[in-house]
Amino acid sequence: QVQLVESGGGLVQAGGSLRLSCAASDSIFSFNAMGWYRQAPGKQRELVAAITMTSGGNTKYADSVKGRFAISRDNVKNTVYLQMNSLKPEDTAVYYCNAGRLVPPRDYWGQGTQVTVSS
Repeated sequence: QVQLVESGGGLVQAGGSLRLSCAASDSIFSFNAMGWYRQAPGKQRELVAAITMTSGGNTKYADSVKGRFAISRDNVKNTVYLQMNSLKPEDTAVYYCNAGRLVPPRDYWGQGTQVTVSS
């Protein structure tokens, strides 16, 4: 059973930074891609950032976080990170780590970590 363990959430003032970590129990190269999603109260879960497990590590970001957030991976630690800078109150949400496989198609989720940005 794949486990994804997130850490790094917390309370920060607007303009501050946080770094989220997602440690996988399997090699991250056993997945096709990994990413971070978030869900604010009363809203749908949305993709924040994703990275492929190809050699190049292609990345994708939501328009709302481009230029402020950066996703990266540590191949040795089997960990994916989300560096969040210039945080805004609207970034407040529960952030979830996701890992996806294509064959067979399956998604794995972490338990979520709360990020709260105060104004």
